[in-house]
Amino acid sequence: MIETYSILMIDLACVIVSYALALFIRFNIIHYENYPKQFHLMVGAYIVILCLLYNMFLDANRNFFTRGYYQEFYYTVRYTLILVVGLVVVLYLMQQSYEFSRSVYGIFAVINILFTYVVHMVFKKTIWKYYRKSTSAEKMLVITKDILVEEVLGNLLKGKEWYYDITAAVIYDADRKGDTVAQVPVVASKDDLYETVVQMTVDEVFICLPGEPLIEIRDMVQRFEEMGLTCHYNVDLFSHANPNTYVQQMAGYSVISFALKTMDSRRLLIKRLIDILGALVGLAITALITPFVALAIKIDSPGPVFFSQTRIGKNGRRFKIWKFRSMYMDAEARKKELEARNEVKGLMFKMEDDPRITRVGKFIRETSIDETPQFLNILVGDMSLVGTRPPTEDEFEQYNGYYRRRMSITPGLTGLWQVSGRSDIQDFEEIVKLDLEYIDNWSLALDIKILFMTVFAVLGRKGSK
Repeated sequence: MIETYSILMIDLACVIVSYALALFIRFNIIHYENYPKQFHLMVGAYIVILCLLYNMFLDANRNFFTRGYYQEFYYTVRYTLILVVGLVVVLYLMQQSYEFSRSVYGIFAVINILFTYVVHMVFKKTIWKYYRKSTSAEKMLVITKDILVEEVLGNLLKGKEWYYDITAAVIYDADRKGDTVAQVPVVASKDDLYETVVQMTVDEVFICLPGEPLIEIRDMVQRFEEMGLTCHYNVDLFSHANPNTYVQQMAGYSVISFALKTMDSRRLLIKRLIDILGALVGLAITALITPFVALAIKIDSPGPVFFSQTRIGKNGRRFKIWKFRSMYMDAEARKKELEARNEVKGLMFKMEDDPRITRVGKFIRETSIDETPQFLNILVGDMSLVGTRPPTEDEFEQYNGYYRRRMSITPGLTGLWQVSGRSDIQDFEEIVKLDLEYIDNWSLALDIKILFMTVFAVLGRKGSK
């Protein structure tokens, strides 16, 4: 909470000061003249709103305390440029851009970059230097074994968390009371653990005791809970291979859950809202073009206008995908005859001059019109605007565990592999690699980037399916 709201307040203060200085420099130093204060006050409100939206939706400061000098400067420049571009768009849409001095954009950008960067670095240094040693920091006691004490303390002290202060250590299986390890005093062993802790200033206890009986660990946790202390029990079965481990309640049990990738529910909700909005717009467009596309399909070849097929969704869920029909009615039967001419290596079929595609089908595929009915799939939640490609049932039946992970999220109308040159990729392994790269690096900003790249790809008829 401190991290999120402190940085938000800092950014708001910086943009307000930077904007005020930009106006002062432009209208009092560069060229003195009167300017409509009410109008510029309204523009300042636009900037504040853009700053709030940036922090809320792009979530760009979640790794704030781990960023170095150069990385922080990059994020500050990017953030300021987004604000300026956003302001230009807002003023243009409000038909007020002609009233705003162009030089203020540049002056504001320079001041905000420098001012925000300096304040960010000072705040970061202050937190790291003073907060851990302040009375507000969580005072932590570490309990571990003699053979592990240096490693555990070293990892905790080098950790990226900024909110705790390791005040003491207990070496459970050896009497080293009075020693110092990594500048942390050893205050007790197993024999005098509880008597010592009762007298200490401590908020939290970190327990790393591999091999100790669970009944003994449970008793220890219960006794610390009775003291009002928070306990963190290390059950890292895979060393440091998996950072996305979390504890939750399940049917009355406290369980420790493991996942290769966890996605924040707040950002997933925003993603779903974007999907619904995009689907409604897409369905409106689909409704407008359907009479013309349907007539062309009917004239070109006999058969239904729409094509449906069972596809595999998130974690193996089956659903019916909808498209405008672009192939002849016997396309599925003829697929086996053409498998030897498959141009993609691996579990996907594709060939450039597929004889099963009709003349109209070739056009609607090149323009991606054939996929517009899938906005219905997006609206009901079977698909997302951005995700991984939903495989067919016969493809999915041949998946191994590595391939299956690409189905751990909701499949999408477009995705990273599509905008990376979908017609040029000739190896299914490369598609899987790009899909997993998307999953591991997912963010709302990445989704927005892929959507824009998709629009440009469709308009340029690049890489059609």
